[in-house]
Amino acid sequence: MEKYDEALVSQWIDKDPELKKYVEEHRDLERKLETLEGKVYLTTDEETEVRKLKKLKLRCKDHIELVLHRYRNNHL
Repeated sequence: MEKYDEALVSQWIDKDPELKKYVEEHRDLERKLETLEGKVYLTTDEETEVRKLKKLKLRCKDHIELVLHRYRNNHL
């Protein structure tokens, strides 16, 4: 995320429940991925879980971008 986007998130996260939800979910998914990817060996189920988590994380990022897009357009 770019510095400008980070600043927008910081500015609006406590005021926008939708943004807060997706940012927190994104962070949670990132922690789960880091745990799995930190392993030396992944089982087939864990590899499947990593792919699933990455897709969910990307979906959260897309939602965050949509919310930030609204703020960029309305508050510039």
